Amino acid sequence: MTATPGTPATQPYPQPPTDRPRQGPAVPPPPSARRRRRPAPVRDALTLMSLPALAVLVLPAAFAGGGTRRWFGGRAESQRAEAQAAKDAAAAAFYELDTAQRDLRISIETITAVDDSPAARRAVGDFAALGQRIDEVSRRYIEAVDAHDLDRVDLEAQAAVRARGELTAAKDELVRVKQELDRFGSSLGPLLGNAETQLARLAPAVERARQALRAAGEALDAVREKGLRADDLAGRLAALAPELTRLNQGAGQHGVAQTLERAERVQREAGAVRAEAERLPGKSAEIDHRLVSLRTRAQALTTRAGQVDPVLSELRRRFAAACWQDLQSVPEQAAQNVRQAEVKLREAQAARDAQRWPDATSLLSTVRALLNTTDEAVSAARDRLERLNAVQKDPQQEIERTRFAIRDAQRLAMTGRTSPDPRHARPLDDAVARLERAVGMLEGRHPDYWQFLTETDAVRQTAARVVAQIREERGGGPGH
Repeated sequence: MTATPGTPATQPYPQPPTDRPRQGPAVPPPPSARRRRRPAPVRDALTLMSLPALAVLVLPAAFAGGGTRRWFGGRAESQRAEAQAAKDAAAAAFYELDTAQRDLRISIETITAVDDSPAARRAVGDFAALGQRIDEVSRRYIEAVDAHDLDRVDLEAQAAVRARGELTAAKDELVRVKQELDRFGSSLGPLLGNAETQLARLAPAVERARQALRAAGEALDAVREKGLRADDLAGRLAALAPELTRLNQGAGQHGVAQTLERAERVQREAGAVRAEAERLPGKSAEIDHRLVSLRTRAQALTTRAGQVDPVLSELRRRFAAACWQDLQSVPEQAAQNVRQAEVKLREAQAARDAQRWPDATSLLSTVRALLNTTDEAVSAARDRLERLNAVQKDPQQEIERTRFAIRDAQRLAMTGRTSPDPRHARPLDDAVARLERAVGMLEGRHPDYWQFLTETDAVRQTAARVVAQIREERGGGPGH
């Protein structure tokens, strides 16, 4: 070790040589000499007081350094400070990179918890590759830190310079990888936004599902208090219990997307159960009302069906067979339909008493269809007689009515044209000829009035179709 100003290389008081001849006994100094010598502490203090002011300021610093470093610093100390600054900068870069990686790992976990798309899987792979790069530069940083002890007393300037270079290089690598990580994190914006949106929806969706289940249960309890069992609704609600268990287990076990879908489905189905339960008292009252109404209608149709025979008798007496033959089975069919409707009504009543609401509703729909068919058949006989009476009394009225329909269609076909469109003129010409043939059917002793009415109805329908076609074409574009 080289000497420093604080550590003299030679002893301040040399030892007397051992080969000098021994002298006689020491003679004590005279008293005056003893009086002139002062104690060592006092002498040292006086010596310090006699030094210049600058030396007084420098000496404490030299002693405070332990006597092992230069009083006024040096190249080694400067390089040590620069190396220490490089070490601190590398440590800050390492901490920033580690923090960014931790934050980005949370983002990746958020995305993978929600999204299983190819883009999400690619992001996971890219993050893993970046993780390997981060591990590599972190290893080199740690090796650089471990390779240099900047607190060594005997740290040389060259070693400090080498440490500073390696630590600066490690810091630069850490910063570059941090920049790559930041760019990668920016590219995750759309994926992360979508994932955070779904996660933000998760808790409210699960809570809404729980509330829907609770409300459905309360609605069923209210229905039971009114004496209605609602067994089918209770069964549907019980089937949702396993779904509630899965919701309580959470998205960590079943996935965010699946949990969201399950929560929405549970809310929807529980809401349907609640709505049906709330409508059940009204449905019960409606079924009771329909039972009474359809019974009354069946009784009325029984009475009206009994009036078909007199109508048929009059038709047979006054008109040709072609005018009434298709009505021969009306009385028997009406009676049969009414009997079948009464059977279904009793079945509907039994279903209502058993609170089998869907069965009761279906049976009542069947009763209504039977009674509608019967009503139409019974009414057809009466309507037939009325129309035949009218045309027998004044066939000209039916003829003029039909001719008016044809002329109206012809006027519309000629509007804005010098000649009619063949597509319109041909069916109208055919309708005129058909009407003339129908008028000719009225000649003779027993004309077929019903066939005449059938023909005039067909002619008016033809005219109506032509009118509809013309209006559709002219409304679809210009030039018509």
